[in-house]
Amino acid sequence: MVRRMGGRVASLDLGTAKTCVVVGEVTERGVGVAALGTAPSRGVRKGVIVHVDSTVASIRKAVEEAEAMAGCAITHVVASIGGAHVRGVSSHGVVAVRNGEVSAGDLGRVLDAARAVALPADREVLHILPQEYLIDEQEGIREPIGIAGVRLEAKVHIVTSQVAAAQNLIKCCRQAGLVVDDVVLGGLAAADAVLTPEEKDLGVALVDVGGGTSDLVIFQGGAVKHTATLALAGGHITNDLAAGLRTPTIEAEKIKQRFGCARADGVEGYGSVEVPSVGDREPRLLSRQVLCQIIEPRVEEIFALVAREIIRSGYEESLASGVVLTGGTALLDRVAQVAEKVFRMPVRIGVPQHVTSLGDLVTSPVYAVAIGLVLTGATGVRPVRMMSARENGLVGRVRQRMTYWFRDFF
Repeated sequence: MVRRMGGRVASLDLGTAKTCVVVGEVTERGVGVAALGTAPSRGVRKGVIVHVDSTVASIRKAVEEAEAMAGCAITHVVASIGGAHVRGVSSHGVVAVRNGEVSAGDLGRVLDAARAVALPADREVLHILPQEYLIDEQEGIREPIGIAGVRLEAKVHIVTSQVAAAQNLIKCCRQAGLVVDDVVLGGLAAADAVLTPEEKDLGVALVDVGGGTSDLVIFQGGAVKHTATLALAGGHITNDLAAGLRTPTIEAEKIKQRFGCARADGVEGYGSVEVPSVGDREPRLLSRQVLCQIIEPRVEEIFALVAREIIRSGYEESLASGVVLTGGTALLDRVAQVAEKVFRMPVRIGVPQHVTSLGDLVTSPVYAVAIGLVLTGATGVRPVRMMSARENGLVGRVRQRMTYWFRDFF
């Protein structure tokens, strides 16, 4: 259970470009944000921690900023995890129903059977996401407890990650003085913040384009059907600009955010951009259209890779609600137009919904993951169950089966 601070929950979005801490609480009116703290991420590359000390320093800076605004100490967080090491696979489990009616024990056993997939020693189960249940071959059941039957089946989507990636995340948080109460895949957290229940039912693809990776989460029938993480994102656009304009990476990021446009033919009036040079060279003036001609091909490449993954998933024809873009790259001017051309379906920009305070600061695609993590922590409903190596092993599975047996018979 997530430990709260007077009803508040703190979230930590540790991304490639930025480290973000949000303190908030969920009420009937929506998400009330009490504090926001950000810092550049110095020790993360493509969603993976590559330098512990730099990562710890970034976390501490973001936490201190959030603490000053919130007026309270932050000791526990719900943290995001990402990176190309994250993988999803669909699975299926079947058990016999005891006592003629599905109980919580039956539900636990069928999920245990569904997650019994062979994993390498360096991987662990991060998410077990039920898609639907079948009772005596009757499909489309979402809440099976209490329904009579003799055979219970579960279709689930399992997300796995590298053991070391989660361990490094928890280690860095611990060194920064934080206890990690829960770990959630960034794409799933963003989906909770920006998608509507209607979109999830009709079918939608959430595309979270961050600094180092792009997360894809496909919903259909209200359940997660497919997840994927691609190692191509907004940071590659920045690197292209740095190389093409011969300017430092920090300056390239500023230029992208201020003058960038995803369509070169959509730049109005063209105009000129002052580009700082490397070393002691004088700054140069460059046409804004040339700048956008560098950006557009990379944006199209990112979306083309995502579109290819959607086709590979087999749900291309099931996305009646189209595509929802979020993440920092979604702030690029005319990016939705480019996405619609590539995906050939409707596209909208997703921002956190129902934010009741500090909305002018956090109602942005940049904070979708952080707000989604607050939702997860505040509701106490865990979309993920972290498994230790022991729980993944034989001893853990035997212990769980005994627990279910005692629930059913005693």
